[in-house]
Amino acid sequence: MRITGKHVNYYHICHRKLWLFHHGISFQQTHDNVADGSLLHLTSYPQRAARYREIQIDGIKIDFYDPQDRVIHEIKRSDKLEHASIAQLQYYLYVLERHGVSGPTGILEYPKLRQTQTVVLTDADRAAIPQWEAAIEQIVSSTECPPVINKPLCKQCSYYEFCYVGE
Repeated sequence: MRITGKHVNYYHICHRKLWLFHHGISFQQTHDNVADGSLLHLTSYPQRAARYREIQIDGIKIDFYDPQDRVIHEIKRSDKLEHASIAQLQYYLYVLERHGVSGPTGILEYPKLRQTQTVVLTDADRAAIPQWEAAIEQIVSSTECPPVINKPLCKQCSYYEFCYVGE
């Protein structure tokens, strides 16, 4: 199984969302937040396509990579789930290192907030990521969908109606 950045991101948000996504159950194309994020991605830094490269490796897709400085630029619409965004970027850095890129770094960018955050990979992260991978594989290989987590963040999720249809 190829683990993507979305797998890692969803693992840190909601195991149910991870399981549903992996099994091809998606409502993202009709959700306003997803559309807003896609538009933000296309319009925030229009000059990026000419300066940086898009790379795909081991199932991950990095939209903006600066090979000269070994920097990944990751755009997010909000910092509300920052821990998951950081984990996703750390996973990208981990995959690059696994393929021989020495000392890559990442920058999380929040254009709407006019903020950035530098992300690096520590030894603790390098030790934790294989555990994430194993947990992700265990969750998605299960025949049973994980339970609803029933947290405030659920109300903004594209799976909200699916998870709470009976309530």
